[in-house]
Amino acid sequence: MKDFIETHGSKIKGVLSCFDRVLFRGYLPIQGDFAMAQFLNQSSIRFNTLKSFLIEHALEAKEHAKQMARKKERPFAYLEKKIPMEKKARELAEQDNIQQGLVCIFSIVEPCRSYSFRFEKGKPFVKGVKRKCLAIYYYFMDKDFGLIHVRLQTWFPMVMQVYVNGQEWLARKLAANGIGYTKLDNVFIHVENMERAQALADRFSSLNWPWLLDRYARRVNPFMDGILQGQSYYWVTTQSEYATDVLFKNRTALKELYPRLLSHSTLCFGAKEVMSFLGKKLHGKFEGELITDLLDLAHKRIPGARVKHRVKQNWLKMYDKGGMVLRIETVINNPEWFKVRRRVTRRGMPKTEWVQMRKGVSNLFRYRDVSFSANARYLDALAVVRDTTNKVRELDRITRRKQPTQGRSAKAFNPLSREEVQLFQAVMSGEQAIRGFNNRDIREKLIATPHLRGIRFDAKRQSAKVSRILYRFHIHGLIAKIPRSRRWRTTRFGRRVMATAIQLRELNFPQLLALAA
Repeated sequence: MKDFIETHGSKIKGVLSCFDRVLFRGYLPIQGDFAMAQFLNQSSIRFNTLKSFLIEHALEAKEHAKQMARKKERPFAYLEKKIPMEKKARELAEQDNIQQGLVCIFSIVEPCRSYSFRFEKGKPFVKGVKRKCLAIYYYFMDKDFGLIHVRLQTWFPMVMQVYVNGQEWLARKLAANGIGYTKLDNVFIHVENMERAQALADRFSSLNWPWLLDRYARRVNPFMDGILQGQSYYWVTTQSEYATDVLFKNRTALKELYPRLLSHSTLCFGAKEVMSFLGKKLHGKFEGELITDLLDLAHKRIPGARVKHRVKQNWLKMYDKGGMVLRIETVINNPEWFKVRRRVTRRGMPKTEWVQMRKGVSNLFRYRDVSFSANARYLDALAVVRDTTNKVRELDRITRRKQPTQGRSAKAFNPLSREEVQLFQAVMSGEQAIRGFNNRDIREKLIATPHLRGIRFDAKRQSAKVSRILYRFHIHGLIAKIPRSRRWRTTRFGRRVMATAIQLRELNFPQLLALAA
């Protein structure tokens, strides 16, 4: 992202890359049909009692959640429809000042995958089926991760999901290391030591995730020390969001640049570019679709838009956070599209090579590498977008009516008007560059133009008309009086604006109009 930082360095105070939302999912070794049948046999459970076995243990899981809520004196609520559970849990934590421990428990009926007892050719067997069952959401305030949730499917195979937020984890690490920061919602808008903060953020992927996640699995699954004793969850990363945040010095800097970045990304980033951001090449054998969409979120966020590029369940997003942070975010749902360097066995011989990346939490470091590279490539591709805000302001100076504190007002200029360009050409004439110009010089240039055509034979009226023209140029800052004389000179601002207006009308506008046709 060096190019982007160099281009807009004067407005940027730092860049921070960190995991954002991460969803882990845990699977027991009884996930498959055959594995579940073996488990039932080993537990001396007859197949024809499978349904009662599932219902009985689901009720036990629910009762375990209620007992935990009563013991901790925290609310347990059954939800008839979905609500923003995380928001509600955060409100409860703030209301009751919970710094660590259980916040609340919600339960709601959701789709799940469970098992059914079937007969085929006179033989019984266990078959995986889609059902609906009670899902229990435990919300904890963790001392390291902040607010997290643990979702338990009450019907076997009791799939578990754990949500953590890397930004929350980093905030606690910064506080523990005495590094000051300012955090707004889910984004850092100021960090005292960006280098140390980045070093801390990079440690997130190397945490002992199986041990950390197993702690919560044993708290919420009451059967880990009973019927499931000796078994443990296999943890995978089902979704990861890795964000690169560009912290701007003030809101104005990002507000003026962001619309141009949105326009460039939607108009100029096609399938080839987005694939290259993700480290891939677009080829004829590519199967899938790439979708870019621009969503207006004005009712949710200021200034209110984000762009998303979707490729095979993986996303690249760009949006603003808090009006001061430009966030580029890579979301990985399907890691098998990427590679990881692993020790493998080929024909009985161990060797190290690039293989298809799986979802196991041991590959979380590779999630970080892939996502960071994608974010960096995206930012570098945006480096061509220049901040033309100052130039637009200069255009605004002449296209708006001027009202000085004293004296009469001066109407605005229209840079594309033929009559206005004639005035610019008269004032910009080369022979006037050294000595400047006076009223008579401009009259001679305009005598054959519509500006003086109606008063061609009245020198007094011509002089008055040109005086009004010069006053208008002076009020807009295009010309300045030469001291102790009756002559004028063009200002530096005037030379830039008038020369650009002449080129726009004579060269650029006809070319652009031809292309549009």
